[in-house]
Amino acid sequence: MGLPPKLKIGLIVVLLLAFFVILNLTPAHKGVKNFFYSISSPIQKTFWAAGDSFSDFLESVFQGEKIKEENENLQLKIQQLVAENTSLQELKKENEILRQALEIGLEKDFELSFAKVIGKDLFQDSFTINKGKEDGLSSGLPVITQQKILVGKIGEVYENFSKVILVSDKESSFDVKIADREISGVAKGKGGLGLILDLLPWETEIKEGEQVITSSLGGVFPGGILVGSIKNVKKSDVKPFQTAEIRLATSLKELSNLFIITKF
Repeated sequence: MGLPPKLKIGLIVVLLLAFFVILNLTPAHKGVKNFFYSISSPIQKTFWAAGDSFSDFLESVFQGEKIKEENENLQLKIQQLVAENTSLQELKKENEILRQALEIGLEKDFELSFAKVIGKDLFQDSFTINKGKEDGLSSGLPVITQQKILVGKIGEVYENFSKVILVSDKESSFDVKIADREISGVAKGKGGLGLILDLLPWETEIKEGEQVITSSLGGVFPGGILVGSIKNVKKSDVKPFQTAEIRLATSLKELSNLFIITKF
């Protein structure tokens, strides 16, 4: 690979300068020196100009490297500030969630553990959270939002994370009742984030929009936790019970922070 033209000129300039320095330092005859100075004067001017250009070139190279280094340092500082700002925003968000939980008295009703959702498998109706055995979690513990809305329960538990089985899972089944009425039924997951209410007494009038809450019967969940509201009531003359769909009180897709009830 050949040298750049400016670098070639720079080397020639250096060699010529060395020649003239040696010429000045050696006891050569004045006539000899005069001869060389005379014939080289135009050339010296040219090469001095080229040398200045080469010097400017080197200065620009070093200046460019310096600017590049400064830009890299600025980029690192910007990235650091962005990371710090993101952490502050996350902390602010967590504090807001905890404040909401305190406002509705969750800490008075239950012993809680705060967790973040780190993965979602909506095809399997499950979440993964960042808490596990090391945080005192175990299989079967109820999972709710800061608004005291039922999400599901802890399934598999690992050292540092756990799987949350959503209420809509096809294997999910738990006792519920109509809020403010002693009408009981069983909520059953149907997959795809859907939930139905089964085994409602046939003779009882069920209205759309009525709220569904958990019942302490069966011991799966503590009583009084909001599940959702009634929609699409189905009543048949050939079946002893009514069924209905449950409109979930929260969008499971949007959840990113949860509370695990560790004791109730």
